[in-house]
Amino acid sequence: MPDAAYLTLVTTIKLLAEIALLALAGQGVIGLLSGAARERNPFYRVLELVGRPWVRVARKLSPRVVMDRHLPLVVFLLLLMLWAAAAIAKIRICLHIGVALCQATA
Repeated sequence: MPDAAYLTLVTTIKLLAEIALLALAGQGVIGLLSGAARERNPFYRVLELVGRPWVRVARKLSPRVVMDRHLPLVVFLLLLMLWAAAAIAKIRICLHIGVALCQATA
């Protein structure tokens, strides 16, 4: 696969991780601010909808010892590691193909 295709793939993975991370962070902030009423908050529900697929994947990957209420934290940490790996890969690709070409491509 050419370097430009790798760059596109890595950038897409990084973007998806960023969207999910921001949704989970926003969900956590709204949950802290609204307390028990968070389930009635429409913004909380939208952010929960965005993060739900990632939580389901984490439920399947994590052992049963992990409680369901801790899954968003597990997902956040896994996505943070995925984002860091994608950022490092993007930096390496950009250094390999040249920063000018990287800026024009991405």
